[in-house]
Amino acid sequence: MKKNILAATALAAVVALASCNNSTPQNDTQSANAEAPAGGIKIAYIEVDSLMSQYNFCKEFTIELQKKSTNARNTLNSKGQQLQKAVQNFQQKLQSNGFSSREEAERVQAAIQRQEADLNELQGRLAAELDTETAKYNTALRDSLKGFLDAYNKDKKYDMILSKAGDNILLADERFDITQDVINGLNKRYKSTFKKEEKK
Repeated sequence: MKKNILAATALAAVVALASCNNSTPQNDTQSANAEAPAGGIKIAYIEVDSLMSQYNFCKEFTIELQKKSTNARNTLNSKGQQLQKAVQNFQQKLQSNGFSSREEAERVQAAIQRQEADLNELQGRLAAELDTETAKYNTALRDSLKGFLDAYNKDKKYDMILSKAGDNILLADERFDITQDVINGLNKRYKSTFKKEEKK
């Protein structure tokens, strides 16, 4: 699911560009030299899977999202086990006539119901937090890629830059592939926010 979210975000983020306002970044690799035919348009493409796996921003945020997802899952599993144990204890005590009165059994049952409601509420809150983090990541990725491509395209002057993920482009000449050039440029510009946070 994570990979699908990230790939869909990258697909939305890679846009057609014709002009920009920023200065052109310097890259360490050769870019695609796909000259447009006379009267034609100049097109390039980016391999989304390579971008997602090699762009440091994507790698770091993917790790962070995985950590938060694992923590949430562990918390819910722990609370779920506590609830299950409480239900089992209640049922055993009920079957063995371990309650001193009907009122006591009802109080314990009500407490278990509150515990279950709290667990459901926690599950919803943790899911919402993960959704918010994912949305923030997607927005940051889109803005980062768009900002870089605006600057990159000032010199390259592509009429269109496409995303290549899965089979959405069935055939493309490698001359039009600017993936590595874009990845190198993005990584050169990227300043890790996590390293800054660790130093605080």
